[in-house]
Amino acid sequence: MRGKDEQQLDVFSYISPEQRVPQDHPLRSLRAMTDEALQQLQPRFNKLYAKTGRPSIAPEKLLRALLLQALYSVRSERMLMEQLDYNLLFRWFVGLNMDDSIWDVTVFTKNRERLLDGDIAEAFFQAVLKQAGERNLLSDEHFTVDGTLLEAWASLKSFQRKDAKNAVPPDDPGNATVDFHREKRSNETHESKTDPDAKLARKGKGKEAKLSYNGNLLVENRNGLIVNTEVFEANGTAERDAALVMLEQITGTKQVTVGGDKAYDTADFVTECRNLKVTPHVAQNLERPGGSAIDARTTQHPGYAISQRKRKRIEECFGWLKTIALLRKVRHRGVFKVGWVFTFAAAAYNLVRMRNLAIQAS
Repeated sequence: MRGKDEQQLDVFSYISPEQRVPQDHPLRSLRAMTDEALQQLQPRFNKLYAKTGRPSIAPEKLLRALLLQALYSVRSERMLMEQLDYNLLFRWFVGLNMDDSIWDVTVFTKNRERLLDGDIAEAFFQAVLKQAGERNLLSDEHFTVDGTLLEAWASLKSFQRKDAKNAVPPDDPGNATVDFHREKRSNETHESKTDPDAKLARKGKGKEAKLSYNGNLLVENRNGLIVNTEVFEANGTAERDAALVMLEQITGTKQVTVGGDKAYDTADFVTECRNLKVTPHVAQNLERPGGSAIDARTTQHPGYAISQRKRKRIEECFGWLKTIALLRKVRHRGVFKVGWVFTFAAAAYNLVRMRNLAIQAS
């Protein structure tokens, strides 16, 4: 007998979101690790909020929602709120009951700003990293460093002369007509009016120049987990400068190694690494005038070849951050905010990676 295509609206539901989510769903293990990390942040949360007044969005729920945005490639917070309204899986992960109302997008954004001021992303990242260390997933001796360009949320039309005091009023205030052909533009003479921290940069010769930031990662070589992040203004030395900052933060007294591509094969970088008790296992740039700064004293060791093979793992991190976490073009402005989002997305990547490693080990 054919069933009828009818829907009867139930007044009550006796099945909770917890019962709806399968026991083997990937988000279950991520939720457990996330809650463990958030538990360590309770003292920080207490300092951010007053003891009196109207209750805010719980910071734990806010961070879980931001995690979902990165994990499921939700392109805007408005769409995230829409998903939270009808997606039972999202409601369960965030910690919302079936009848809980969803936050207004503006309220959600304002509450997120409070977490920006408290540097919660870095604290959450370190809490996740601590769990990885307790699971013996981290190497404290062998690392890889690399950087990439993150396209800024600013158009080339906004890239105007710094000394343009008597500029002609736009013909259309909403979308002005700009003709910058044959105009020589550089970061020294021009800046973006909507995002001054974004700099004009290109990936290589023959590539188009875009307003960008420089995102950098330090990855350990054992399992490819991210152990540090830095976002700098995009300039000619940002990758090497960020690498030295991250290498300087490595704790311990052991001699460590760091792999890298040819961009790090400069005399200054190699010298600074050795001053930090870091052995530079960077790829040799034999086409550079004067030759490579790495000689046979380094390349003859088997560890150099291993570092060169392992360093390719860092591209997997960048690939995930750009495609899944949607950081190919950032939706925030300013080095600080872009760095906050970049670090938080790196924590999300580590959670996914740790979950996958746990499955492989079982």
